[in-house]
Amino acid sequence: MSNRRRAYPQPMYNAPDPSAAYGIPAQPQQPQANQGLYSSPQAAAPVNQLAQGVAGMNLGAQQPQAPNVPVYSQAAPAGIYGQDVGAAPLQNPAYPQPSYQAPAQPAQTALPLNQLYSTDLLKETPPPIADLQFPPPPMILAPGTSVNGNPEANCSPEYFRSTLNVVPTTSSLLKKSKLPFALVVRPYVSLHDSERPVPVVSDTIISRCRRCRSYINPFVQFTEQGRRWRCNFCSLLNDVPGGFDYDRMTSTPLNRLERNELNYGIVEFVAPSEYMVRPPQPLVYVFVLDVSYASIQNGLLATVTRTILDTLDRIPNENGRARVAFLGVDSSIHFFTIPSDDQEDKEASMMIVSDLDDVLIPSPDNLLVNLKDCRKNVEKLLNNFVDFFANNQNTGSALGPALKSAHKLISQIGGKIITFTSALPNMGVGKLAIRDENAVSGKPKEASALLTSNNSFYKSFAVECNKSQVTVDMFLTGSNYQDVATLSNLPRYTAGQTHFYPAWSASRVEDITKLTKEVSNHLSMDIALEAVLRVRGSSGLRMNAFFGNFFNRSSDLCSFPTFPRDQSYVIEVAIDEYISKPYVFFQCAVLHTTCFGERRIRVLTLGIPTSKDLTDVYASADQLAITNYFTHKAIEKTLSSSLNDARDYLNKVLVDILSVYKKEIVPGNLGSSSPLQLCTNLRMLPLLLQSLTKHIAFRTGKVPSDHRSSALNRLATLPLPSLINYIYPTVYALHSMTDDCGLPYEGEDDPYDIPPKKHGEIVLPEAINATITNFEKYGLYLINNTSELFLYIGGDAVPQLVNDVFGVDSINEVPIGKAELPELDNEFNVRVRNIINKVRENEGSIEYLNLYVVRGPSTNENMMNTNRDIIPLRMWSMSELVEDRVSANLSYKEFLTQLREKVSS
Repeated sequence: MSNRRRAYPQPMYNAPDPSAAYGIPAQPQQPQANQGLYSSPQAAAPVNQLAQGVAGMNLGAQQPQAPNVPVYSQAAPAGIYGQDVGAAPLQNPAYPQPSYQAPAQPAQTALPLNQLYSTDLLKETPPPIADLQFPPPPMILAPGTSVNGNPEANCSPEYFRSTLNVVPTTSSLLKKSKLPFALVVRPYVSLHDSERPVPVVSDTIISRCRRCRSYINPFVQFTEQGRRWRCNFCSLLNDVPGGFDYDRMTSTPLNRLERNELNYGIVEFVAPSEYMVRPPQPLVYVFVLDVSYASIQNGLLATVTRTILDTLDRIPNENGRARVAFLGVDSSIHFFTIPSDDQEDKEASMMIVSDLDDVLIPSPDNLLVNLKDCRKNVEKLLNNFVDFFANNQNTGSALGPALKSAHKLISQIGGKIITFTSALPNMGVGKLAIRDENAVSGKPKEASALLTSNNSFYKSFAVECNKSQVTVDMFLTGSNYQDVATLSNLPRYTAGQTHFYPAWSASRVEDITKLTKEVSNHLSMDIALEAVLRVRGSSGLRMNAFFGNFFNRSSDLCSFPTFPRDQSYVIEVAIDEYISKPYVFFQCAVLHTTCFGERRIRVLTLGIPTSKDLTDVYASADQLAITNYFTHKAIEKTLSSSLNDARDYLNKVLVDILSVYKKEIVPGNLGSSSPLQLCTNLRMLPLLLQSLTKHIAFRTGKVPSDHRSSALNRLATLPLPSLINYIYPTVYALHSMTDDCGLPYEGEDDPYDIPPKKHGEIVLPEAINATITNFEKYGLYLINNTSELFLYIGGDAVPQLVNDVFGVDSINEVPIGKAELPELDNEFNVRVRNIINKVRENEGSIEYLNLYVVRGPSTNENMMNTNRDIIPLRMWSMSELVEDRVSANLSYKEFLTQLREKVSS
């Protein structure tokens, strides 16, 4: 497929800068070249930032010149994720053989690490956003570090990554660097095991260190002719299990070096009986449904019951063990007994409990039922559920008592309580009141008054649920205040999630589509049950703090009643002792029960080189993982202090890092030609952290507290790729995209492209910088922030573009707001819809993104006659252009100038 671009005729005019319509100061246009589809002769094609970002880096004068060196170059060849450099696989003789004696590790001084390159941030604008797609700096591991040199011995950064890919040897050096040392853990990267299977050790032979309890892994050393192995974490010698070299099924010898746990950085062990304290629990769902007037009026109850009905076949239930129960809640609690299908003369019936002070379970049987055995009656109940409450005028919401009832129903088993509500809890335990937002919004006390819990019940009850292996998930759809800040405590401490749908209504098909897809994806997810997570590190390292949705059962044990697939976690690491070895190791283990009743342990192992040189530490720092860590610290600062303190914290850490780099790394190059330097692998960190201060979670001004709390929840749980996109939205110029964009890729798989390309998958355009200076008055742009999609059509777009995309003749006829594109019989419409659908795909998330059509200002626009909804939509979409000045927030270039002044002072 050709990459050429077609040019359509455009009206010639000299219109004012459209940024004036948003109150954004006009900024100088960048020189542009190339012409594209639907663009004027002066329109610019997006710059190939990947090529320029790599080949055209600004290198510090003190560094050796190296043309065409990639951004994360190193002196010795290494795989992208830190495999042994130059290590050939060992021979595989039949056990026993003396060749199991691993070679001695090379001296630390002989290990070539990533080379440092400097960038002048002020001279490199616009920032090369293709860097946001780069993998982290490689971890350089020397030959012989792993048992057999498998390139997958070190865990992929998709699952396990560090903020520092070279670890300082002392705590004082780490403190001096001003860089954080933390791990980003995501044990599962897809909603279903079948999508991203990992190697499995199925013979239930699990070898662990007797002292530190780490699992055998590719970085151990075999000694005494293979009879013992030396732990790479604490150096203790351990016996090799007797059956380690034999196939139990066939009683034949095995080649030890082919075992999965000695080859891969991520494996899953099938656990023997000693890893179980009770028989594996079944998958249990209790649905707590708001049946009050608010839920009836906005259509939530009808939509959710229909969605559950349609999703029954997607619930993981291959072994027929899944159980379900249904509770309705208004001012009373409504229980439903569901007889088994073989009782043909009985149907589901409702029992009402009005006593909210001492809730009792009205029936010992048929409330929590086996889905397979009661499938027909469950379907009948869901079909008739709305009829029970069709004329309900009750505005009460006894959510707290209903949650306690649901917990009592499954506390002996464990499972999920999934809550759907449109009303603020106003009765019984957990009753909440509307807070006075106008009095404190935008003021120093906003965080303490609006963003923290308003009732202690929700946290204490969440801890109780966690002890009983019960997770609570919240789906909030109210058109009025719902106190997301308080209700989100339930998912936070039970490893659940809070899903917020402001002003949701079944009268809009787009709202129904989003909710139904997300609920269906949520119910079909292959969750792990009664799970615990522990991260171990080499001697001298300590797991110091934990961030994410779970409960710390002890100092280093994180408890997950159910383990979600669409969240990640951050663990801060402290250095307690001098590190004398050339490598440190980390191991994350998740003990869990699968949906299908099998006890397993997912083990992730990561090896990282060490150095006593601050330059090595900076050259291997991971800017995306560092952003993730600082995001969690800013959230912590917000909830413990104020939003202003969180913003000041983000600015301060940047000044500290830049000051250390200026003082310690490039002290000999402080002239005016390089006033604000940072290593190339961290050059996007200032952009990301400044964009974070502009995010709805932290920005200045008045923001509804429910929206701000929801944003804080998402920032605290999103997996790293989605988090970065949530902080810095991705923008595509569709009117000037190349001819292959929006169509299936016809070449062979290219994993090294940015982003990787796969045969048959839709090709996306190259992203452009999120700034109004890149927007043409006649252009078509797609903005993706992982929460919403904005399709921005310039007010002066030519009729041909408008007709091709929307099927109307005039820009004024383009429907604005939440909508879907019409399916038209022309190539460009098909390509745009393909791109939107591709962007919506995310194998590791349940989310479905609504599309908002935004019409930009035109040359002849009469602001007095403009649709009242256009301006708010424009302002909302333009707030995603985080490189621009908006209100009191500086533009990115102004921010860099301010940073230079602070670093120089």
